Amino acid sequence: MARRGKPAARQAVKMCAAALLASSAAAWPAHADWRDDIGTFRIGIVAEPGGGNTVPGLARLTEAYANALGMKVEFVVARDYAALIEAQASGRVQYAVYSALAYATASERCGCVEPLVAPVDADGAVAIRSVLVTRDGRLQDLAAMASHRIAVAPADNVGGALLPLAALSAAGVKIAQDSPFLARAASATAAETMLSGGDADGLFGWEAADADGQSAHSGGTVARLEAAGIPGASLRVLWTSNLLRYGPHAVRSDLDPEAKRRLTVFLTNLKSQTPDVYDLLERAHTGGFSRVSQKDYAIAVAIVRRATAGQE
Repeated sequence: MARRGKPAARQAVKMCAAALLASSAAAWPAHADWRDDIGTFRIGIVAEPGGGNTVPGLARLTEAYANALGMKVEFVVARDYAALIEAQASGRVQYAVYSALAYATASERCGCVEPLVAPVDADGAVAIRSVLVTRDGRLQDLAAMASHRIAVAPADNVGGALLPLAALSAAGVKIAQDSPFLARAASATAAETMLSGGDADGLFGWEAADADGQSAHSGGTVARLEAAGIPGASLRVLWTSNLLRYGPHAVRSDLDPEAKRRLTVFLTNLKSQTPDVYDLLERAHTGGFSRVSQKDYAIAVAIVRRATAGQE
């Protein structure tokens, strides 16, 4: 009888221990999964001109993101970037697709966003940069600008106005919107015509470049000038700015790290694994997505700060 009693006693101890663990677990609140905390993951995008609130391929995009995150996903269409920035800053959307300057504005607005990925061109270009171009040796170097006539695009043109002025000012070069040596053109094309026609000795334009800073040699001001009939041998690039990366897909900084990881893996593999979804998500740049960080948008932040401060 004594030997039969020992197993029974051990079983009783196990049952008591199990009950104790169960009661202890019940005393601690269950840790909610980040998906439960969010409920519905909301992705903000800006409406295409004339598109209203419709998103091409919305069902396919929603399904792809939902599978990547393992949760319900909803797209929110904003009327413009200002509305999108406000929606993410307030937490109404967790994820947003921005232009470079819109992202920089959001970053300055709340300090609560971080970029995950940005698109790449088919030729490997990841950014644009500003260039100072001259023809037939009319302008010797950057230091000689003040004694020459330099064509510049309209004030809201990124590559031909905003970027060069911000980059040169940051480098200590004295230049302003109303500098007397700047000849403001009605359009980027008009600025190019000023250089080709001899009405300007230099021109602020742009070119695409890869992550190593190598010119992509496709599109851009020099290519446009050559297409207009100016011999490439007569053109010279005297200066280039830092890279302005293409606009990022950005999330709120307080988003759970696992969600950020899942999104980054999903996006960087999207072009190779589901190209049809990539084409729905990114129409302008066809080379896929690559990872980016806050430092990739330093020049974009400089442009926004310059504009906000009203520096001329």
